[in-house]
Amino acid sequence: MFFSLGWVTALVAGIFSLHVVQKLCFPYFWKDVFYLMKVIRYGARLEIFKITSNVVTIIDRFVQQAERIPTKPFLIYEGITYTYQDINERSNKLANVFLEQGTLKKGDSVALLMNNEPDFICVWFGLIKLGCSVAFLNTNIKSRSLLHCFNCCGAKTLVVGADIYFLKLNVFLEDSISVWVMKNESSHTEVQTLLDKMDQASDKPTPPALRAATSLKAATLYIFTSGTTGLPKAAVITHLQSLKAAAGFWAYGGSEDDVIYIPLPLYHSAASLIGVGGTIEMGATCVLKKKFSASQFWNDCIKYDVTIFQYIGELCRYLCNQPKAEGEKKHKVHMGVGNGLRQDVWREFHRRFGEIRMCELYGSTEGNLCFMNHIGKIGAVGRSNFFYKLLFKYDLVRYDMVRDEPVKNRQGYCQHVNKGETGLLLSKIGASSPFFGYAGSKQLTEKKLMRNVFVKGDAYFNTGDLMAEDAEDFICFKDRVGDTFRWKGENVATTEVTEVLGMVDFIQEANVYGVEIPGNEGRAGMAAIIVRPECEFSGKKLFDHVLNDLPAYARPLFIRLQESMEMTGTFKQQKFNLVESGFNPSTSCNPLYFLDYSEKSYVPLTNTLYGSIVAGERKL
Repeated sequence: MFFSLGWVTALVAGIFSLHVVQKLCFPYFWKDVFYLMKVIRYGARLEIFKITSNVVTIIDRFVQQAERIPTKPFLIYEGITYTYQDINERSNKLANVFLEQGTLKKGDSVALLMNNEPDFICVWFGLIKLGCSVAFLNTNIKSRSLLHCFNCCGAKTLVVGADIYFLKLNVFLEDSISVWVMKNESSHTEVQTLLDKMDQASDKPTPPALRAATSLKAATLYIFTSGTTGLPKAAVITHLQSLKAAAGFWAYGGSEDDVIYIPLPLYHSAASLIGVGGTIEMGATCVLKKKFSASQFWNDCIKYDVTIFQYIGELCRYLCNQPKAEGEKKHKVHMGVGNGLRQDVWREFHRRFGEIRMCELYGSTEGNLCFMNHIGKIGAVGRSNFFYKLLFKYDLVRYDMVRDEPVKNRQGYCQHVNKGETGLLLSKIGASSPFFGYAGSKQLTEKKLMRNVFVKGDAYFNTGDLMAEDAEDFICFKDRVGDTFRWKGENVATTEVTEVLGMVDFIQEANVYGVEIPGNEGRAGMAAIIVRPECEFSGKKLFDHVLNDLPAYARPLFIRLQESMEMTGTFKQQKFNLVESGFNPSTSCNPLYFLDYSEKSYVPLTNTLYGSIVAGERKL
């Protein structure tokens, strides 16, 4: 009896000691284990798809859910509820219209140009049910970029929303593209209407063989992303990527009881793949917003019993800047999922609206790596550990900001950074983490790759992001490098902006980069320009040009006039010193100008104007 009691005491003491050691030395151990088990479990499901060549795609999953929970609300839009069955049958109608017309066949690519609305999803699903791949076009981009986006994904057919029909129509009619508009009638004989035909079409399912996929690597979507090469690039989204994205909410602990608020545009991967895809995966309900409204956000959350919302960092800042309102904590929101949340905004958001679990994640549309901050540590975009590194091969390498290139050793290979140091994030390309590249150009795909990084013959995806990994294995985003920066939640390709500025008759040379503005997410566009010797700078002419040819987020807010451009040793435009010097007129020896919408011109940037911008008094 004494032996037994002593043995039990020792066992309890041992377990307690292990628990104390674990808490002190490995405080996130169990959270890491449970998260990793979810990752492995979902990964095993995808491996089974590979082995059996029987892929259950997102649309297959949706049809399954529509059969399992037909009357459950799937989508709420402007107060109207659409069940899983409603959306399934309406998407069947659209598929049957094209099936009867005989204009589309399995494998065709179709472009979709619509704002957030239920029919965006119905068109998307209907086309996938025909076996077509769908290209989501950004409704903000201008004619030159729009036609480029359409052509590079090989589309011959366009479905366009009724609210942007007249704004974009001429661009496509000039190029002999088959245009279908979500209207009952059209004054253009070249344009076919869809709503009237859908009213008459059958809601019976199309043959499952049309949508059947035998490979996870088959393309299902094209989503456009800005990059270092200028015009938007069509990232190839395969079934593998869409299925991985759809697991996001579930990995964070979401369930079928959740109501998800989606205020982001559906043509981006966050809203479509993570938001809608994640809703389908869990069998949950989503509330779709036509456009984000800070003043309506919490009222919507309360009205619809929202439990999870999607965000970008800028969105949370807008909410924090709203006047305090009574009852702004009386909601059921327990989780936010997104990226780009600054630490100060994160803390203020918690203070204002309660201890909502903010789940930061990191990953580009076309990338082969994803980080998830499943712990919820403020300031981190993700978390790694020993086991995660075994599954997903990534490295942080030294980067020379002045020369704008990775640092190499004597053998010509990249160098690892030390723990805690900032480095360029590279993700190894392999069977478990493939990179599918961009549609229409092998050259664009190749430019995102770095070869012979650590050994001869290896290949890595270059994220273009500077990151740091701390002593506890949390990953923190530091900055973008090279020719891309983020503003208003969008990637701005400096090469594209430079090309547009180069069309102005008085500009000889332009160098576009991003500058930080206190209290704002990302970087605002700024351009250093050289005026042709025989010309004069015209703020009005430049304003008209960027207004017509660039989307709002890509228009340079600031202009710096220079007589010469500083170049790197490899004859690339020097941006580092320009970024560091900012836009303060009191410290600049060059004339500076500001994009003033009220004056409809670029106006001289005075100290007074500068003060109002950094104080947050000017709308940017």
